[in-house]
Formats: sequence, structure tokens, C-alpha cells
Amino acid sequence: MNPIRTLDQLADTVKARGIRRRLAVALAEDTNTMGAIARAIGDGFADAVMIGDAARIRSVAAECSVDPGIFTVVDIPDGRKAVAEAVRMVRSGDADILMKGLVGTDVFLKGVLDKETGLMPPKGVMSYVCAIEVPRYHKLLFVTDPAVLPFPDLDQKIAIVNYAVAMARKFGVDTPKVALLSAAEKLSPHFQSHTDYAVITKMAHRGQIKNCIIDGPLDIFLACDKESVVIKGVDTPVGGDADVLVFPTIESCNTFYKGLMLFGGGELGGFIQGTTKPVVMMSRSESPASKFYCIAAACLMAG
Repeated sequence: MNPIRTLDQLADTVKARGIRRRLAVALAEDTNTMGAIARAIGDGFADAVMIGDAARIRSVAAECSVDPGIFTVVDIPDGRKAVAEAVRMVRSGDADILMKGLVGTDVFLKGVLDKETGLMPPKGVMSYVCAIEVPRYHKLLFVTDPAVLPFPDLDQKIAIVNYAVAMARKFGVDTPKVALLSAAEKLSPHFQSHTDYAVITKMAHRGQIKNCIIDGPLDIFLACDKESVVIKGVDTPVGGDADVLVFPTIESCNTFYKGLMLFGGGELGGFIQGTTKPVVMMSRSESPASKFYCIAAACLMAG
């Protein structure tokens, strides 16, 4: 297949393939996401079970000019119980994707991480990968991890590389170019991430990390700007044409992606990976379009 280059192409691809997934939305009386869910249902690639205060869900739907009849509504007003029911539905196969509504992130993730009833496999690593579209870049950028792992260790970095590569390949990028990002491209023992990057690149060279071209440390110019590669004279197989950006900490990645949203006109589609089923957990500040694309991305990856 031709690579998906834009987020609108993502939604079109999901529709064209006849994909249809069921969302279980925890505490669904959320005006910020109601329209995005309704749009996904209208485009034919999602159904939704809206769990929460049934009267409030219907009221919010009316406020958003959404017909509540397009949803299945389950009346569980308590946030913790709503999360538990949504997780149960996904775990049992009654739904394909878990989605956060108005419930607090701590309560939501506690349900996801519960060892007895949650969605984490044994020894699993949970992370977040998003595909970002910005006007000044010629293709989607897969960025990780802006939301889950504060200071990923070596094993966690390997996991998030593999998640991002798998997502890029699902978007039609057969051999994604992975840039391991830092403030500088010269290896230095003063940066713990550089030690990890050296191991990761060696593992990729030996075939222990597959289906990608990977290099680092690289700064953002060497990762995404071909002219900078020539100017700096750095021999990197990424060559200023990265598909995947891996950041050393949540602070660096979160600040980068929010900067692209605010100043660069970016939109994104992403979700939590490492769970047994996709988990859609969005920032309240993300645009309605990005929320829709997050649902589309999870629907594509849920198969």
C-alpha cells in the first residue's frame, strides 16, 4: 500500500477498508470528545458505548447537536465504576478500544493498569505514540513518548521504538527511519540517553530491532532537515528524512509536540500502546480534529 501521508488520508483509509471498531468510553459526558466520537460514527468506522451519567450524556449530546440515539448509553455515574465497566468490556471482547472521557487520568490509568482486571500483559511496557501532521514537513511524524514514561530506561526505549515502528508500518511505511533525539549528535557519557542510544543502534545493526533504519543521537535538524545534514557533514542513514522521533524524556517530547500543535499548526492521531487493546487518552487541550484522528488511528491499529 502507499504510505499514509496525512491524517485525512488516515481517516479515508480506515473508511475505505471497511474497518469498524467499538469504543467503550469511560465517563462519556464530555463535550470535548462528544463531537469527535459522533464524527467517527458518522464516517462509519466506529460504534460507541457511552458509559456514565445517562441523563448528562444525553444532555451533552443535545448541547453538541448530536443525536444520542447513535450511541449505546450505559448508566454508571460513578467514575471508578464507569472505568471498571469500560475496561471489562474491552478485556472481554465486547469492545475493541478503551477511551477516556471526563474521568480523571489517575483513575482511568489505575483501571488500565490493574493487575487482575486491567489491560496490561505480564511485564508489559505502556507507552504513547502519536502521528503528527505539520504543514512544513512532507509526511507524518511518529513521535514518542509525550504522555506516559517520564524517564524511559533502556528496555522501555527499546519497547517504544518497536511500538512506533509497528505503527508506522501499519500506516504503510515499510522501513521507517527512526531518529533517536538529543540536544547534540556527538556521543557523550554525560547523557544517559546516549549510552542507551548506542546500545539500541547496535541492536538494530545486529537485527535485534527489525524493520527500520535507526540512528542516534541526532538533533532535530539532522533528523528532519536534509539541508542541515549537508551543512553539518554528518553521515547518518536517517538523512534528514525521519519517520519516527524518539525522545529521551517525557518533558522533552511533551514540550515538542505541544509546541507543534500551538505554533506549527499541527494535528495528531495517537493512543496508548503496550496494552492488550488500544487505549485512547487525549489531552483536554487537543483540537476536535485531533481527537477524531486519535480514534481513527486506534481503529486502524486495533485489528
